Amino acid sequence: MVINFREKANFIWSVADILRHDYKQSDYGNVILPLTVLRRLDCVMEPTKEKVLDYLPKTKGMGSEAAELLLKKQAKLPFYNKSKYDFKKLVEDPDHLASNLRNFISGFSKNARDIIQYFAFDENIEKMDKGNILFLVIKKFSEIDLHPDQVANIEMGYIFEELIRKFADASNETAGEHFTPREVIRLMVDILFTPDSDILTKKEIVKTVYDPACGTGGMLSVAEEYMRELNKDAHLVLFGQEINDQTYAICNSDMLIKGENPDNIKYGNSFTHDGLKEEKFDYMLSNPPFGVEWKKFEDHVVKEHEQLGFSGRFGAGLPRISDGSFLFLQHMISKMKPENVGSKIAIVFNGSPLFSGGAGSGESEIRKWIIENDWLETIIALPDQLFYNTGISTYIWIVTNRKQTKRKGKIQLVNATNFFAKMARSLGNKRNEITQENIEKIVKIYGDFKNGEYCKIFDNKYFGYTKVTVERPLRLNFLVNKERILILEEESAFLNLAKSKKKGAEGLKEIEAGQKLQEKIKSVLMKNISGEKVINRETFQKWLEKLFEKHKIEAKKPVFEVVLYALSERDETADICLDVKGKPEPDADLRDYENVSLGEDIDKYFEKEVKPHVPDAWMDRSKDKIGYELNFTKEFYKYKPLRSLEDIRKDILALEKETEGILKEILE
Repeated sequence: MVINFREKANFIWSVADILRHDYKQSDYGNVILPLTVLRRLDCVMEPTKEKVLDYLPKTKGMGSEAAELLLKKQAKLPFYNKSKYDFKKLVEDPDHLASNLRNFISGFSKNARDIIQYFAFDENIEKMDKGNILFLVIKKFSEIDLHPDQVANIEMGYIFEELIRKFADASNETAGEHFTPREVIRLMVDILFTPDSDILTKKEIVKTVYDPACGTGGMLSVAEEYMRELNKDAHLVLFGQEINDQTYAICNSDMLIKGENPDNIKYGNSFTHDGLKEEKFDYMLSNPPFGVEWKKFEDHVVKEHEQLGFSGRFGAGLPRISDGSFLFLQHMISKMKPENVGSKIAIVFNGSPLFSGGAGSGESEIRKWIIENDWLETIIALPDQLFYNTGISTYIWIVTNRKQTKRKGKIQLVNATNFFAKMARSLGNKRNEITQENIEKIVKIYGDFKNGEYCKIFDNKYFGYTKVTVERPLRLNFLVNKERILILEEESAFLNLAKSKKKGAEGLKEIEAGQKLQEKIKSVLMKNISGEKVINRETFQKWLEKLFEKHKIEAKKPVFEVVLYALSERDETADICLDVKGKPEPDADLRDYENVSLGEDIDKYFEKEVKPHVPDAWMDRSKDKIGYELNFTKEFYKYKPLRSLEDIRKDILALEKETEGILKEILE
């Protein structure tokens, strides 16, 4: 466990005390985050800064590429700074601090400047300078040593995440959109890498890992740390994409300091501007924002879905606009390597992707596509209250196109909801944490692949079902009375008779003709009011046709039908209404659906479960739809007997006695 990261983060965040009167709380992070990055870079460069400055005159007349290469060599880093200033020298000249700070920032090599620009920090320099707080802020940062010898990369990651959490708390934003608790990431990485330990321990093995919503790069950093622990000779190449300016800059600066290629971290929306379009990866991890709508980029996604189908990323289907979680998973699946090499994905979801959407919906079609391709390997239910911005239940999905032989055609469910420890102090909604011991137990349950108290294994088809449409016949009685004539007057098709889309005299003529027809129909019906119900549609229809013919009412078919049905009422004792082919017409209001397991005979199910209750029902098999859902809770449900009435009675009496005592104290 990292030591003192919170103490350092608190020290850095204390700059907020200086900003308080000049900045809104929601803007604190716009100063603190970029200055933390700058100070970290400053500390990293400190041992070789003088060598760079001494060598700088020798680069005059050189081409920019050659000069950059030589200065990086002097810096012994993939970046450098040619300004004479650092944080300690900046505070030595308070009168020119703003211009000197700009000089320091512009002195970075291009790759570092390209990252820093995403903070849009220059306007904050001007604001702090005008408010006479720039010196105090820079001095504060100059007092903390963030050199890797003092603050390891993994600890620096914790510090950034703690700062972002504080920033989110202050501005009522969601920190969870930016990062994931490290113990959750460690569990995901262990699940991905442990089965491959024989491969990953080979000398000079090279593998790739990708996160399409990488935030500050926490998942990538933990994956790299794990690989280093497993095999010092292995190289894990990190890739990612991030849409938030500040977290992108933090992630990229971290990559730069660690000697990773910052070009592998792309800026922008993974769905509309896939920065790594042609790349495929060995491992992928992600914690996409829970329940975030994708309305802003709907046009782009829908266009790709419709035009490219399975040649694009979203061919399987589109989820509801209110939750884009499944878009991330489809995007990641599109980046799996061919099956002869294969890839493995770990992604965090809330409960919605397990079951939302019935058969035929976008979510169900996506589940169907994943399961029928035998890509879904495992789902792990995590304890609640693990994340900083939500206390809801979460799940890790493991998706792969290189399942072990024993796992082929199977899906493993692991219930790890009780594998946690209470935190000594809550962080937002995060009140629980997964300990290293918990992680080891969960990984063992996953690896053992045996049915037990915390593990259930099912055939893929177990989660599939056929959604069958069950119809019942339409039965109507017919009656001409004042109440039903009033219903006719409110029907839109009847009201539209007195409307016209035409303009001028021609439109007016059409309206007048419609009004006359309305009045004529109502007049004829009022003269034929009867208290006798007709229970056969065909009989009443023929009577109504003769009535219209007798009174020379020339009504088109839609008008005649609206009159017919305005005079009708559902009646279980009436005759069945037949269609033109003489078959029973279904009643849409009585239509129902049955979900029949894929392993079950539908006809036998219907005869056993439906017919005894509704003998006149039938199935319309032309509307069958195959769906998939994963009812995780049902599979691990444990019945808890209800408390006895005597126990409840005792508790009530005890509460009554306690209440009497409180009331007595108040009254006295």
